[in-house]
Amino acid sequence: MILTMRRFSSYGPIDRELHYYVPRQELIDKATQQLKGYNPNKGGHYITVWAPRQTGKTWIMQEVVFSLRQENQFDVVILPLQHLSNVTDVNRVAQVLGRELMEKLSLDKLSINTLEDFGLLFKRQTLSKPLILILDEFDGLSEPVLAGLVGFFRNIYNSRQNQADKSTAEKDYLLHGMALIGVRTVLDVENAKGSPFNVQRSMHIPNLTHDEVVYLFNCYQQESGQLIEPEVVEGIWYELNVASSVTSFQGQPGLTSWFGELLTETYNKATDQPITLAHFKGVYAAALDLLPNNNILNLISKAKQEPYKPFFLELFQTKTKVKFTYRDPIINFLYMNGVVEVEQVSLSENYVKFPCPYIQKQLFSYFARELYHEMDGLYDPFEDFSDCLTEDSLNILQLLHRYEQYLQANREQVLKNAPRRGD
Repeated sequence: MILTMRRFSSYGPIDRELHYYVPRQELIDKATQQLKGYNPNKGGHYITVWAPRQTGKTWIMQEVVFSLRQENQFDVVILPLQHLSNVTDVNRVAQVLGRELMEKLSLDKLSINTLEDFGLLFKRQTLSKPLILILDEFDGLSEPVLAGLVGFFRNIYNSRQNQADKSTAEKDYLLHGMALIGVRTVLDVENAKGSPFNVQRSMHIPNLTHDEVVYLFNCYQQESGQLIEPEVVEGIWYELNVASSVTSFQGQPGLTSWFGELLTETYNKATDQPITLAHFKGVYAAALDLLPNNNILNLISKAKQEPYKPFFLELFQTKTKVKFTYRDPIINFLYMNGVVEVEQVSLSENYVKFPCPYIQKQLFSYFARELYHEMDGLYDPFEDFSDCLTEDSLNILQLLHRYEQYLQANREQVLKNAPRRGD
């Protein structure tokens, strides 16, 4: 029973009793099944769970932990690693993880000073039953630590694979299954010995679907009693039309929940009145021009890094589409961090695109002065051109008038290389 009305939240993992959420049960069930294994008696899988920031990775895996603990078949531990991001000594990281793991499992204190000692914690003689371990923010570790731990878990994985004739509880190591959560898949860790995290076991957390966004805002309407015009929810999911100058979030979980908070709480003074499209446009303008957002700041920080920045700036050109190739290190970095997405035309035809119109507009606004530092009066890519064109007509005279205004404002730059008459 809900005692108080819930709220939208984009600040870390959600609480079912405090926040509006989308169940995403299919993803939870999939991850649970992967960790248990299709034949749990033989062992589970070692997987990576990846997606850009603020997509709900941690919450989904917390739900997986809750589900697994109901069965009492395994010990299940989830450990955040963000506090170890600046540590470069893999043995020091092993000490900290060993101490935290012993506390979580109430194990007798072992002397863990090296990565080799860390392996003792996963032995059959130490654990009382098979263990499923989930490490959050794993890819935030320093490269030497990350590579060292991947190699360490690979050894355990191989040892268990070599004991296929034994049940999971009879193997030398009882690390039944594990998940590494992060932005990257960890499949790309450069390690000459390879990785135990097979590409087939890589689990990507996608954006919310249209139906999930509708569900989210229906929950608010049911609990609050305040109606939201259907066009508003459609606008949150996808851009309404060119003339409206309103753009969308296309199911990006963090941005969708953040905008839900702005729409239903921060700028919602008349709670006895429906939330209209006009109100939505005003709140969107504030979200675009007045308010900071950590998600956008993070995307900007990634896009302006070298050597990714020159490629990223080229995406604002409209000459040709850029082919998406996962193995291209620049595209891969921008994709993994949520700066770009895949536009899939077919299985064999894929292009780079911006994740959603709101992100595209924010990034364009940030880099506009670098792209057009000598120009003034540049038309916004989402400019209202309804005075020039409609669905069935084109006003040539008005279009030429706009072009004349543009040339007047930017003639020095636009015409600087134009040939001139000698007389």
